Amino acid sequence: MVKENEVSAASLEWRVNMPSGSSQILVPESRQTCRLLSLIMGLVSNIRKFFDKAWNLAVNEPKKVIHCLKVGLALSIVSLFYYMRPLYDGVGGNAMWAVMTVVVVFEYTVGSTLYKCVNRAIGTCLAGSLGIGVHWVASQSGDRFEPVILQASVFLLAAAATFSRFIPTIKARFDYGAMIFILTFSLVSVSGYRVDKLVELAHERVSTIAIGATICLFITMILCPVWAGTELHHLISTNLEKLADSLEGYAAENFRVDGSKNLDEKDSSKRLQGYKCVLNSKAAEEAMANFARWEPAHGKFNFRHPWKQYLKIGASMRSCAYCIETLYGGINSNTETPEFLKKPLNDVCMRLGTSSSKVLKELSSMLKTMTNSTKLDILVDEMNSSVEGLQNALKTLSSYQHIPPPDPKTEEAPNGTEESILKPTALSLMEIVQMATLTSLLIEIASRIEGIVKEVNELASQAKFRDESSKKSKQTQTKLNENDGNEHEVTMTTLQKV
Repeated sequence: MVKENEVSAASLEWRVNMPSGSSQILVPESRQTCRLLSLIMGLVSNIRKFFDKAWNLAVNEPKKVIHCLKVGLALSIVSLFYYMRPLYDGVGGNAMWAVMTVVVVFEYTVGSTLYKCVNRAIGTCLAGSLGIGVHWVASQSGDRFEPVILQASVFLLAAAATFSRFIPTIKARFDYGAMIFILTFSLVSVSGYRVDKLVELAHERVSTIAIGATICLFITMILCPVWAGTELHHLISTNLEKLADSLEGYAAENFRVDGSKNLDEKDSSKRLQGYKCVLNSKAAEEAMANFARWEPAHGKFNFRHPWKQYLKIGASMRSCAYCIETLYGGINSNTETPEFLKKPLNDVCMRLGTSSSKVLKELSSMLKTMTNSTKLDILVDEMNSSVEGLQNALKTLSSYQHIPPPDPKTEEAPNGTEESILKPTALSLMEIVQMATLTSLLIEIASRIEGIVKEVNELASQAKFRDESSKKSKQTQTKLNENDGNEHEVTMTTLQKV
C-alpha cells in the first residue's frame, strides 16, 4: 500500500524547468497595475485637495485674488516699454529694470508698496549720485589709483550702510532703502570702471525704476486699494471680540449651572483659538503699524493718525490673553475643583466673567464705529462691583472649614492614624489652592481689562473720536429728512390725482 501511494504521488508531481542562468521573480501583472492605479489616484487626490484649499482661500479672502490681478496688470503695462519699439528707444535696453521694479516693489497693502517705492527711490538716487561722484574723483587721480579709490569707497560705504541696518529706527523704516543703496552703489562703482557713459547709464536706470514705481503706486492706490491702517484697525477690533468670546466661553464652561449642556466642540475650539490669535498677532501688528505711517489720509484716518497707540492696545490685550490661557490650562489639569468649593462662588465668578466680556465687546464696538461710548463707564463699574462681590464671597468662604469629612475606609485603615488624617487634608489643600488660583486670575483679568480701557480711551482722545450723541442726532436727522421726502412725494401724488 505504501508503494502504491508513493507511485501515485510521484505521478501527480508538477515540475517546471527554468533555463539556466535565469533568476527573475515573476510578479503578477494585476499587482503592478493596482500599484500604478493607487499612485495615480493619490496624485489626483492631492491635486484636488490643493485646488479646494485655493478655492476656499479665494472665496474667503477675495482681496488677495484682486491683488494678484493687479500685479498681473502692472507687469503687462510695464512690459509694453520692452515690446513697443518707440518706448524701447526712449528708455533704452534698461527697460527690464522697470519689470524688476514691479516684481520687487508691488506689495499687498498700499503702505508696504509706498514703503518700498520711497526706499528704493531714495536708495537709488543717493547711491547713484555718490557713485558718480566717487567715479569722477577716481578718474581724476590717474589709472594707478583709480581701482584703489573705487574699492576703498565700496568697502567703506557698504560697511557703513550695513551697520546702519542694525539701528532700530533705521531698520524699522529704511532697512530696504539701505539694502538698495548697497546694491546700487556697488553696481555703479564697479561698472563705472569699464563703462565710459556712466551718467547716461545711471539716468536710464533711474528713469526705468521711476516708471515701474509710478505704475505700481497708481494701480495699488486707484484699483481696490488695501490700506494697512484699515487692516490694523480691523485686526485690533476683531482681537478684542475674540478675547471677549474666549473669556465668556470659559465662564460658561467652568461655571455653568447644574443640568446645563456643555459647549459644542466646534464652539469650544473656536473660543480657544480666539485668545491664541491675540497672542500670535504681535508681528502682524508691528508690520501694519510701520506700513500705515507711510500711507496718506484715507477714509476715517488722517495723515497723523496715532498708529503707535494700536501697538499699546495690542500689548495690553496680550497681557490679558496670557491670563486667559492659564485659565484654559486649568480646565485640562488633573486636579479638579470639587463642587462643594465651586458652588458658593459660581454666581459671582459667572457674573465677573460676563461683565468683563461685555467691557471687551463694547471696546471693540467703540473701535469699529470710532465713537466715544456712553455705556463703557457703566460696564466698567459693573465689572468692578463684580470683583468686589467675588472678594467678599472669598472672605465669607474663608471663615468656614472646607475639609471634607473623612472617609470611613480611611479611618479603618490599619497602621497609622496619622496617614488617615493627612491624606484628606492634603487633598483639600490642593483643591483650595486650585480655586484660589482661579479666582485670583479672574480678578487679575479684570484689572488688565482696565488697562485696555485706558489705552483705548487714549486712542479715542488722540484720534478725536466723535461722540455717540452726535452720531445718533445725525441718524435721527437723516430719518426725518427721509420722512419729509416721503410725505412730499405722497402730497404731490395726491395733488396730481386731484
